[in-house]
Amino acid sequence: MKQTVSILVALFLITGIAAAQSISVHDPVMAKQNDTYYLFCTGWGISVWSSKDMKEWKREKPVFAEAPEWAKEAVKGFRGHIWAPDIAFFNNKYYLYYSVSSFGKNTSCIGLATNVTLDPNDPDFKWVDHGKVIQSFPGKTNWNAIDPNLIVAEDGTPYLSWGSFWDGLKLVKMNEDATASAEDMSMVPTIASRKSSSSETNPPAIDDNPKDAGGNAIEAPFIFKKGNYYYLFASIDYCCKGVNSTYKMIVGRSKSIPGPYLDKDGKDMAKGGGTILLKGDENWHGVGHNSTYTFNGKDYLIFHGYDAHENGRPKLIIKELQWDADGWPVVQN
Repeated sequence: MKQTVSILVALFLITGIAAAQSISVHDPVMAKQNDTYYLFCTGWGISVWSSKDMKEWKREKPVFAEAPEWAKEAVKGFRGHIWAPDIAFFNNKYYLYYSVSSFGKNTSCIGLATNVTLDPNDPDFKWVDHGKVIQSFPGKTNWNAIDPNLIVAEDGTPYLSWGSFWDGLKLVKMNEDATASAEDMSMVPTIASRKSSSSETNPPAIDDNPKDAGGNAIEAPFIFKKGNYYYLFASIDYCCKGVNSTYKMIVGRSKSIPGPYLDKDGKDMAKGGGTILLKGDENWHGVGHNSTYTFNGKDYLIFHGYDAHENGRPKLIIKELQWDADGWPVVQN
């Protein structure tokens, strides 16, 4: 039996295929084209995986073979490790937003690449980079241009949400082709924060988090339409610390994309609200940075967690998402 297991492990390593939900990822997002699921996540050039069943995964080539030149100019010191992508099908193309940043600073940009197909074997497969979409600046913008997510209204209007620490999560209406904001970027509304009011100063940073970011530990917005509501998912507390990670997922909902997003108690997420959806347990030190999709008639929550049995190693987790009688999301263990 041990010999058989060893052979299987060797086969996975040789073919680049990983067993069910064991791949190490941060910030996973997913799309399905035909019979294949494609996973995009933080990594050099944006990491890409493919699967036929969401269980066994094959590593694909990254989106970018080299760091985009515009990004190296916009963020000094950037070498190609790209964070927190977002994938969506819009305008008959796949839109891949991505984050370029310096850790702990809001010297950050959200970029955009598009492709007509996700199948690397398709002759039309080619990522076209459109460069910078949104940028944040230290001392000028009290928000951080990372963790993008595209949501399209029923009338076809695209909106982009983003944010990490500082003044919380932001949202703007985009232009028709979703390549730039259609609104005044000097007055960007906050849709979620851990602060109870806009006048409250950021609580102090804790642990080894840079003081630049403050302690408003919220990030990774993802908006999902279900029934009559738009649900805003977000992550709070701290990621990326292995066994010391405290990541948790919260949720609120609104009948319109701009909000306000209220939690189960009716508290505005922009003023410190947010109902806990999922948090760490004896198996996971922390869980978060989720995306949410409907595939084959089922809703799924896709996120990463820090494995308590492997020294806090970040791993892909996929859970079917249920809904209670009042229309709130529920995750079954």
